[in-house]
Amino acid sequence: MTDDDRVFRALADPARRFLLDLLLAGDGRTLTELAAELDMTRFGVAKHLWVLEAADLLVAHRVGRVKPHFLNPVPIRLIHDRWISRYAERGVSALAELKIELEDKR
Repeated sequence: MTDDDRVFRALADPARRFLLDLLLAGDGRTLTELAAELDMTRFGVAKHLWVLEAADLLVAHRVGRVKPHFLNPVPIRLIHDRWISRYAERGVSALAELKIELEDKR
């Protein structure tokens, strides 16, 4: 499995995207803090965090008995640069706008 595959797999789940949003809003949250925001068990949240960590989307460092989690946005940026940015070019944007305009006139 490639790095891109791991990132796409991790981002495919809404609960994992929600966890990333939580970390974006406030880095350094523990499993307990993150689990309090979701309607699932700590074990379920831990499994999602493991998938995110395997995709390098988050980094966790144990500090004593606490293990805070931090967002790593680099893999998402690499996905953006490879897969999304080419579709955001001016020519593609103009075609998308034209499509919307033509569909509205039907």
